[in-house]
Amino acid sequence: MKKPADIDGYIAAFPEEIRILLKKIRETFRKAAPGAVEAISYGVPAFKLNGKDVVYFAAFKKHIGIYPAPRGVEEFKKELAEYKGGKGTVQFPLDKPLPLSLISRIVKYRVKENLQKTKVLKK
Repeated sequence: MKKPADIDGYIAAFPEEIRILLKKIRETFRKAAPGAVEAISYGVPAFKLNGKDVVYFAAFKKHIGIYPAPRGVEEFKKELAEYKGGKGTVQFPLDKPLPLSLISRIVKYRVKENLQKTKVLKK
């Protein structure tokens, strides 16, 4: 895939059934991080806050991933245990419904982390 200019271009490059899922994730990110700016970072959609990447998403052949995800955080451990992924990634299989409520809470968690880091840097 050629590097897209923006998130609309990224989403447009996928088949309709994947575009629908990507649009749902994008809207979930927007609602959970209302002050964030959309961008393409590392070739995939990203949401930035205070100049820093908060969270990314990307589509693959069998899943949609979000990065970085707080997999090691206690409040998400049980819910994320059923999904593949690494330390900071979660893979949501395309053949199952997206857990949009969980995704929203993850994004809100990442926003909170971002804001806390920004406060520390300003001191």
